[in-house]
Amino acid sequence: MSKPIRCGLIQCSNPLNDESAPVADIQKAMLDKHLAFIDEAGKKGVQILCLQEIFNGPYFCPSQSTRWYGAAEPVPGPTTELMQEYAKKYEMVIVVPLYEEAMRGVYYNTAAVIDADGTYLGKYRKQHIPQTNGFWEKYFFKPGDGGYPVFDTRYGKVGVYICYDRHFPEGWRCLGLNGAEIVFNPSATVAGLSQYLWELEQPAAAVANAYFVGAINRVGTEAPWNIGKFYGTSYFVNPRGQFLAKASEDNDELVIADCDFDLIDEVRQTWQFYRDRRPEAYDEIVTW
Repeated sequence: MSKPIRCGLIQCSNPLNDESAPVADIQKAMLDKHLAFIDEAGKKGVQILCLQEIFNGPYFCPSQSTRWYGAAEPVPGPTTELMQEYAKKYEMVIVVPLYEEAMRGVYYNTAAVIDADGTYLGKYRKQHIPQTNGFWEKYFFKPGDGGYPVFDTRYGKVGVYICYDRHFPEGWRCLGLNGAEIVFNPSATVAGLSQYLWELEQPAAAVANAYFVGAINRVGTEAPWNIGKFYGTSYFVNPRGQFLAKASEDNDELVIADCDFDLIDEVRQTWQFYRDRRPEAYDEIVTW
């Protein structure tokens, strides 16, 4: 049997909760706060770490202000290069969600994946973009165009599915078919309509696809938008849908769980969902 892989999630509030502050100052405050947690994760032996959605900024999508285009950067770019140094320092895979500028005027909600030797492996671009009151994401992001990649890291096969993506089962299944052993869902979600789904959808996806899931949410409220409380509760679940570790609703935290990827084989030999799939019978999914 292989040794369990120590995985970590970071949930954080915005330390410079002032929308009028320069964008660069807000990003620096968020980055500095996360770097302290990354150091803690490294010292505690975390091998795969995921940060929250657009980790180095506020969740600015309640606005429709062009000033936030200035928060975007190339991926790979300066932040991924910094994270490559930390990944190499701690021999830790790091999933880094960022606001990506692909070219002038074209932006994506993206997560870069960096291997434990500091190698940039690639990125996932959020596929499903909401457009509703308080979540004007189509103003800021183009839908992802890179499919559902799985990254073969030193410690395991890692997939990413970002925030609103989690409501769409098709992508979860694609990640499983592509070989994911653990899928991270970095999010920014507030109390209200979807909170009761938070602890239903990701465990259900873990069971349906027989892999581990790490779900990350930020905490606190963010001025001036005040769309609601980011309720944290970041967690890990195993392929049986059992919770391995869970954070509070309110505190900045590093969540750690030891994930035994051998359990994937045990579960799949019990529940033969991949064997019993009927893709030839699913035409309606793509014709409706």
